[in-house]
Amino acid sequence: MKKIICITGASSGFGEACAHTFAAGNYNLIISGRRVEKLQALKKNLEEKFGTDVYVLPLDVQSREAVDEAFKSLPASWKKIDLLLNNAGLALGRDNFDEASLDDWDTMIDTNLKGLLYVSKAVIPFMIPNKSGHIINIGSTAGKQVYQKGNVYCATKHAVQAISEAMRIDLLPHKIKVTVIHPGAAETEFSLVRLRQDAQEAKKVYEGYEPLHAEDIANVVYYAASLPAHVCINELEITCLAQANAYYLYKETV
Repeated sequence: MKKIICITGASSGFGEACAHTFAAGNYNLIISGRRVEKLQALKKNLEEKFGTDVYVLPLDVQSREAVDEAFKSLPASWKKIDLLLNNAGLALGRDNFDEASLDDWDTMIDTNLKGLLYVSKAVIPFMIPNKSGHIINIGSTAGKQVYQKGNVYCATKHAVQAISEAMRIDLLPHKIKVTVIHPGAAETEFSLVRLRQDAQEAKKVYEGYEPLHAEDIANVVYYAASLPAHVCINELEITCLAQANAYYLYKETV
């Protein structure tokens, strides 16, 4: 029987790359996100390419009620989730604390922090009866060091670190693994969203060095999920060669 992975934020970036990697690894997939057309296209692609089963779960993780209803509505066979990838997240704005938007702060807290909590609380009851399962939370190097104009985004990713540690302790009796993966600079839609669809400014973020690619993180997630049942990677921090941590980045000048 194939294992089932549930991926939030699956319509692009790390989530989409992980969907391809796990489909190639013979998993069935629940793919979740807000952009239903992209999810449907991804489902069609994965099923045709890999012959796997894919269930589309349209969902805004910011809504507690929507998360609860969505997971309760899953057919019984799809509730046997082996792996939850809490990937949905975003950064909005790059502003000093006194100039930042409260709306941006609310959106980041509701998505990066509360959304992760809502989805985890909905899925964990499916894992407990089986005395097995794995939760992989996508954090950030911003969850390891705070940088200028990162304020609340950094705070939400520090919270992901703390929540992951707490989950790991509390879920030990249920034999559920908890891993947190902290990517550094990666060329996805991240900067485009953060910079409010300013493609020119987003491109500048990745000039002068080779950033991580979504597939790099997907490969690491798959590795963490593929270890023997008694082995758990608790935490990984991953950067490209040009990056030392959240704020040291070396760019080549032409």
